[in-house]
Amino acid sequence: MRRRVTFSRNVTLSLSRTCVSHCKYCAFQTHQPHLHTPDEVAALLDGAARRSVKELLVLTGDEPGHHPGVRARLAELGFEDFVAYVAWCCEQALERGLLPHTNLGALSRADLARLREVTASQGLMLESTRDDLVAHQGSPTKDPALRLQTIRDAGELKIPFTSGILVGIGETRQDRVDALAALAEVHAEHGHLQEVILQNFVPHRRYYGEEPADIATEAAERFWRTGLREAAVAGVPDWASPVSLEDLVELIATARELLPGVGIQVPPNLSEHWPELVAAGATDLGGLSSNGDHISPEHPFPSPHQVRKRLAADGVALTERLCVYGKYLDAEWVEQHVLDVVRTKYWSFIPRKGSGRQDAPFAINADLVGPATERARAGEALGVEELTAMFACTDPAAIEGMRQAADELRAELAGDTVTFVVNRNINVSNVCVVGCAFCGFGQGKRSPDAYEHGEEEFRDRVRQAIDYGASELCMQSGIHPDWDLDEYLKWLRVAKDEAARNGVQLHLHAYSPMEIAHMCDISGLPPAEVFAQLRDAGLGSTPGTAAEVLHDGVRERISPNKLPVARWVEIIEASHRAGLRSTSTVMFGHIEEPWELAEHMRVIRELQERTGGITEFVPLSFIPFMTLLGRTHGVEEISREENLKHTAVFRLALGRTIPNVQASWVKMGLDVATEALRWGVNDLGGTLMEENISRLAGSYHGVKLDPPQLIAAAHAAGRPAAERDTLYGIRERHPLPATSEAAA
Repeated sequence: MRRRVTFSRNVTLSLSRTCVSHCKYCAFQTHQPHLHTPDEVAALLDGAARRSVKELLVLTGDEPGHHPGVRARLAELGFEDFVAYVAWCCEQALERGLLPHTNLGALSRADLARLREVTASQGLMLESTRDDLVAHQGSPTKDPALRLQTIRDAGELKIPFTSGILVGIGETRQDRVDALAALAEVHAEHGHLQEVILQNFVPHRRYYGEEPADIATEAAERFWRTGLREAAVAGVPDWASPVSLEDLVELIATARELLPGVGIQVPPNLSEHWPELVAAGATDLGGLSSNGDHISPEHPFPSPHQVRKRLAADGVALTERLCVYGKYLDAEWVEQHVLDVVRTKYWSFIPRKGSGRQDAPFAINADLVGPATERARAGEALGVEELTAMFACTDPAAIEGMRQAADELRAELAGDTVTFVVNRNINVSNVCVVGCAFCGFGQGKRSPDAYEHGEEEFRDRVRQAIDYGASELCMQSGIHPDWDLDEYLKWLRVAKDEAARNGVQLHLHAYSPMEIAHMCDISGLPPAEVFAQLRDAGLGSTPGTAAEVLHDGVRERISPNKLPVARWVEIIEASHRAGLRSTSTVMFGHIEEPWELAEHMRVIRELQERTGGITEFVPLSFIPFMTLLGRTHGVEEISREENLKHTAVFRLALGRTIPNVQASWVKMGLDVATEALRWGVNDLGGTLMEENISRLAGSYHGVKLDPPQLIAAAHAAGRPAAERDTLYGIRERHPLPATSEAAA
């Protein structure tokens, strides 16, 4: 099952429906002069900008300028030809922050180049490589050779391009494969196809005397409001060919084989079986246009909300994309002034390539990496510019140098033993008023997904932890609007009581700095007094979560209601003064920049140098799938390579201040966590038993690992393992098997 399916939030401009061709399946075309005025274009764009639309899709008939009436209107408006008018519309869109994607039919190389200057991407459906289809009779612009030449010219011009095939118009199953193979051949030459559309033909009525755009908008608004569609047109023309669900599933598999790495789009308004097509491997649902489908106007797109709700039932996330796919967002593929719009309004959609997606406050100097690595290996504190260069580094040799240094520092400070703790998570409630954009866990009090454990249910979870052999209970919840300090104290006392009833001791690792700050706010007590009461109730240590990135600029962007950096530091320092150790964390791989991560590490290191109370540092890579930040900002899951590089830099940034660095297997997966043991990591975290925060964000690495699995991971890395307690006291050692020791 794919974890993520994309769509573009767009608006459609049918600038001209005048068309030179006479395709038998098309109701969009007219052979009368048709052209929207500049005022109509401006009104459409202004409305789209107010609704936070990101893409302008410009659709036209083929060669509208062939008609004398269209040419006359263009001359009246002061445009030399139709493409010049399209370019003006694109410029107007860019001024309003919309990215243009044009689909004008077969164009000359010169016209493609003119549009490249004002578009983020372009497109042209190949449809078929058959030149004898009845459906294309009287349609000179549907000549396959002409269309393939346009697609090839776009590749030579380095234009991010969308193409596809139309199935059900009289072609055979082999014809469909041949058309995909032709696209694959062109893509192999130029690498410019960002997606292919597998579009099934559906019959629809003609629209004599009507405007398809108006029909499409009305149908879309009705469907988004009521869920009701118009009745489908009965019957198919004699020239059509049948298309079954099985045919489309097979076609998706063929497209994935012939065009690896290219997006596969299926229009969700043309088949009620689109969820099955997603399950079969389709990666994109196209533009869920706010004003409907102008080509098939009586077939409205489902709304993003409708699609998201349906996909969630299958465990699949729906995520916005731009009309230009992320891998093409650089100056080689997109004109600079178009890129400037992306960098200004949609910078989070630009893939991270080491140096960040926004301008740094200083020049990033790659030459700093080597000397900084040596100084970090010696335990010296690094400056923000040095750490920034390390986080931004893309040079494989330099990254390997950082890995080796981090691994050596790990061996010096923590030895070769890989530790883990047998613990259980309990999230007493997911009701939360904070509203973090990176969170899929917190729910409003009235949400149908909100929950709150009762005391007996909580005690049952504590007993499960005891039966499992856990030494630690980790307790964190949302910021519940109805809880007072006594409520937080109660859960600690209940946990201690249940442990005592079962004749064991459990270390209670509980309550994030955000929760502690909330307790201070609702009680009116200072942190020192709150910690004194929590400690008396049984608190053993404090999770250093709610840190995200300790840079107020980042925090304001991803969670403006969360405690600021100074407050987080104040809470952790108060924990240490109360004699309660804490962990420390970072959440990375979302919208933060390298210099912001550098600031985070400066704050953590200086805090540890002041108090010495931090037991471990836990890097937490961002899980985007089911979060607002991932859905609407285009943030993708950080790559394995970037995850490991960051892990090494985190170890080096800490020097000798914090001896333990943990890999979060629930975030990165056990395989990558095992590899991280070569990148400065000495701890694999806990068994967890229950993990809701990452799971509800879309993590697919499970919620529980048994001790034998963690031991096996350490042994697979050639390292001995040991079960520890929360404060890193060793409870039981698990040496390497004799055969492994002999091999080593």
